[in-house]
Amino acid sequence: MSHIITAQQAEEFITRVYVGLGMPSADAKIIAELMVTADLSGADGHGIFRLPQYSKRIVEGGINLHPQMKLLKDAPSIALLHGDNAMGHLIMHRCTELAIEKAKKNGIGWVGCCYGNHAGAGSMYTNLVAEAGLVGMYLAVGSANHMAPWGGIDMLLSTNPIAISVPMGKGKPPVLLDMATTVAAYGKVKMKAQQGEEMPVGWMIDKQGQPLTDPNRSHEGMLVPIGEYKGYGLSLMIALLAGCMNGAAVGSELVDFNADSKAVTNTGQTIIAINPDFLGGTEHLISDANRLVGEIKDSKKLPGVSEIRVPGDGIAKSKAKRTVEGIPIPDNLFTALQATAKLAGVAPLEG
Repeated sequence: MSHIITAQQAEEFITRVYVGLGMPSADAKIIAELMVTADLSGADGHGIFRLPQYSKRIVEGGINLHPQMKLLKDAPSIALLHGDNAMGHLIMHRCTELAIEKAKKNGIGWVGCCYGNHAGAGSMYTNLVAEAGLVGMYLAVGSANHMAPWGGIDMLLSTNPIAISVPMGKGKPPVLLDMATTVAAYGKVKMKAQQGEEMPVGWMIDKQGQPLTDPNRSHEGMLVPIGEYKGYGLSLMIALLAGCMNGAAVGSELVDFNADSKAVTNTGQTIIAINPDFLGGTEHLISDANRLVGEIKDSKKLPGVSEIRVPGDGIAKSKAKRTVEGIPIPDNLFTALQATAKLAGVAPLEG
């Protein structure tokens, strides 16, 4: 059974909790809007689901509610932001704004950050880039190591997500790919555990290489990379670009924010904005992108296939549906959210 709440209810509740925990209201509103964007998009593991965990981290001192973010390096097309252990959403929102500014002026904006935190779904930031008429790319070091190098059992890599967006013109959703480099993001494992459900075979394996389907035993195993060794290679390269290059934590230095709510995580992330006008032109990109997507959608289908989709279709459909019908909140999550409201000393969630 699920409770249904509107996006406005969710935003107001998240904002209320953060303010109750001592966060400036302007910051709380930015983060709440981004978290609800994730829920509307269908990225349930990155929306209000995370509020209890983020709140616990705030209470235990793992998040700086009054950060002094500063640019360590700043050039016309590239910059590095020190997040001062702020909420990851706040850091990445600032990085995205800066990347867009640089891309509009200089063709490309590459902005990395260090001393960040978990920032939710990468699609939230690449979508902001697409809304500005630019091409976006997001790379991040995940907030806990759940993947071993291909052929190994020591977990030295994370889900290390990548998101890419391409604008399709005014009033149209972008083509938007947002994926972990593992078959399933760890947030989905946590959701399965909260809802008392088994994981599908193929998400995780134990240290003998056998399927692991009990999410409550996830600490005994590891997430499986997409495409076997290819996913491992992609995860490693993202760690190098978003972690090592930004002076952020990787490998054995990475803090598991699921198990430790006090330590500074030093999460590394990168957002890239590219201005098509400095290449083939925005008009040409949008025209040709729409032509290509149209050809793909109209192409011949395999037996039993009713629709050929492109990245971003699911997000657009979820947004349209949930904007009207509301956001589903499972019973266990609803209970956890009420406990979080009590922790923050604010009014409970209605629904």
